[in-house]
Amino acid sequence: MWVLYYCLATVTLLAGGGGAEPGSAAGGKDMREKTSRQADAQGPVKTDKMPPLSEAEKRIILDKGTEPPFTGEYWNSFEKGVYACRQCGALLYLSDSKFASACGWPSFDEEIRGAVRRQPDADGQRTEILCAACGGHLGHVFVGEKLTEKNTRHCVNSASLVFTPESKWRLQRAIFVGGCFWGVDHLFRQVKGVLRARSGYTGGTTEKPTYEDVCTGTTGHAEAVEILFDPRQATYEQLARLFFEIHDPTTVNRQGPDEGAQYRSAVFYANDEQKQVAEKLIGLLKDKGYKVVTQVVPATTFWPAEEYHQDYLNKHPGRSSCHVRVPRFDTPAK
Repeated sequence: MWVLYYCLATVTLLAGGGGAEPGSAAGGKDMREKTSRQADAQGPVKTDKMPPLSEAEKRIILDKGTEPPFTGEYWNSFEKGVYACRQCGALLYLSDSKFASACGWPSFDEEIRGAVRRQPDADGQRTEILCAACGGHLGHVFVGEKLTEKNTRHCVNSASLVFTPESKWRLQRAIFVGGCFWGVDHLFRQVKGVLRARSGYTGGTTEKPTYEDVCTGTTGHAEAVEILFDPRQATYEQLARLFFEIHDPTTVNRQGPDEGAQYRSAVFYANDEQKQVAEKLIGLLKDKGYKVVTQVVPATTFWPAEEYHQDYLNKHPGRSSCHVRVPRFDTPAK
């Protein structure tokens, strides 16, 4: 209940921020209208297709207002998809980072990399969050509430968001297995168009495996990285080429000092197109003399790894990665 009280209190703590009080024009019917809020049916919304803001939306996004709790369109919605900025269409949050906080506003524990900017709020007490692309007001971020493993809550106004269901988006997923997932995750995070790289386990039979389970070598899982990417910025072939250059595809059940089936080389394809790309690249490498042992198999359930494994190398800058890029496709055949 303290979380609910804390969130409700934020409505009245907008000194100098132009916030709307419950019951004002920023709430009520105007805030629940969907007429100009629908996403592009062909995929995630684009900047040049966003309709003009309504007066109610301007009070939130431009004047830094706050909609009354439990009135916004998305506060209790958990459909799979992606949330974008209502003003400019930049992608902000994935649905799997959304959680039920009982505060009356949409709550997320992680933004898409680089999508959200933080700054001190005008009230001098909180941290405001804004769309990094256009500066539109989103809400506030709170750290230390221990509501999720990430220990972060982005408290966002529904009026600042527009949602595209997963069935209608253009984003794609890819799963690669190439040794210790720390290094693979780290290098894919640096690619433009990669919205998220997530370490985890796949290819085994045990449900919800832990790191300790996988390390026994008895579950059949491999340390894997699941990538969510925008194909308009990065193609699957570009990502697959990078994969084959940041690990050694010629070693069986081993990468560097790590040995075991959980460190095998594999591409888990989501569709025939991904399978064909992987097989084509393997053929190119074999033509160059590489004895590729990479498995190309259908994607199976991907289980996210424990939070301490996510973005591990950025969290531990003193640790070095055993993954180094080798330009295999651009060098002459052996």
